[in-house]
Amino acid sequence: MTFAVLCSGQGSQHRGMLSLLQNEGGANEAFDAAARGLGFDLRDAVAGSEDLFDNVLAQPLICVAQCAAWQAVHEALPVPLAFAGYSVGELASYACAGALSAYELAQLASERARAMEAAAKAPGGLVAVRGLYRPQIDALCRGNELWVAIVIDDTGFVLGGLQRSIVRCVDEARSEGAQTTRLRVGIASHTPLLVDAVERFRGVLERSSLCDPAIAVLSGTDASPIRDRSTAIDALARQIAQTIDWARSLEALYERGSRVFLELGPGNALARNAQARFEGVEARSLDDFRSLSAAVAWVGKRVKRT
Repeated sequence: MTFAVLCSGQGSQHRGMLSLLQNEGGANEAFDAAARGLGFDLRDAVAGSEDLFDNVLAQPLICVAQCAAWQAVHEALPVPLAFAGYSVGELASYACAGALSAYELAQLASERARAMEAAAKAPGGLVAVRGLYRPQIDALCRGNELWVAIVIDDTGFVLGGLQRSIVRCVDEARSEGAQTTRLRVGIASHTPLLVDAVERFRGVLERSSLCDPAIAVLSGTDASPIRDRSTAIDALARQIAQTIDWARSLEALYERGSRVFLELGPGNALARNAQARFEGVEARSLDDFRSLSAAVAWVGKRVKRT
């Protein structure tokens, strides 16, 4: 049985999200390196009064936390089949796959957030819609100047657009019997509204020391396995303004034999989604455990080391 690692996106940050990593040497090395790259310590930000959902803080925080978590556990785990990252988690995946240092990951995540903020010409956001099929979603988008930002599964989608469009969308979706959840993300990620950020971030990536990943990383837009720098740069730049097909990524991992999924967090939405979609799959997030050693033991009982 093989396993895959899932890297979370924005939306599930919480004050206790670093608690499992506090006394882990590998994790603290990653946070120390990130602090040198950012000029401030993300651990202090989590413990302080900063808004963890502010885009410019949230993106480096989530990426570095996942990189730190992986540094703390990877030596005790089997080699995963692949990494798959949800939204900004795709950038974190490359650090976990050995293509980026924590120092540069923090800088790239910060630059990504700033590029997206600069490209957003008006207040925007994201809304999760559950209970409608794709044709209904497409009709909803056409009527409200919205775009499908993320495909979660057959009846689960995240839509992005300007705030006024999202307000109309919520009313119409609920009138059709759907459930809606406004996400705590202040820009319309993965929609054409952020197209101006694509080339800016591409330039940042080109100047970085991103290298070929040692383990395949799935592209968020089409689930293709990426193993080289140039393809990685193109995928990471384009996904800012294109739909993320998360459903396809999970399907690709399942088709390639993954039956165990470990989400690095924060949160456990990706693990829950994988568990619900496929028979014979076991999926957990680090947030589900009381210690990293318990998470390692859980994977070890299900996947043989090679």
